[in-house]
Amino acid sequence: MKFSKLRTSRHAAAPPSVSVHAGAPAPVEAHSLPAIVASAFTRLHLAHRVRVLRRLLLPVGPMALTVLGGGVFAKYAAQARWPRMSISLEDAARVTSNQVFELVRYVEQSNPSVLQQVLVVLSRDATTMAAVGASVTAIVMKHLSDRRAVRPGSGR
Repeated sequence: MKFSKLRTSRHAAAPPSVSVHAGAPAPVEAHSLPAIVASAFTRLHLAHRVRVLRRLLLPVGPMALTVLGGGVFAKYAAQARWPRMSISLEDAARVTSNQVFELVRYVEQSNPSVLQQVLVVLSRDATTMAAVGASVTAIVMKHLSDRRAVRPGSGR
């Protein structure tokens, strides 16, 4: 019996789990690519935000556009299959990092090559790379080099 009391007291004395705000990236995902892109997105100038958002939204289908980010991208569902998507500066300014995180996570799973294009766009902007920091930049550059090293049909 004493063992079960000890075991119960240990369980009760365990530190409470870290609470995560709804829609916020979990602490485990702090250095994931969606978190990095979402963080960099908030530091971009509006014109660059439009460019990144367009690259992220173009491959997403109409149904996913209506669901992702709490439906904030639903207005683009009619343009989902168009070769170019019209995104205003105001729309890009209103998109939050949590919405971008969710969008990038979806794109990473459905079409990883698009995420590579977004990372290239981000890596070309020196201001963004300076803002997100050297360690995050190293993670992005390593991911890009890993993607280049593993090509379909290369046998790796």
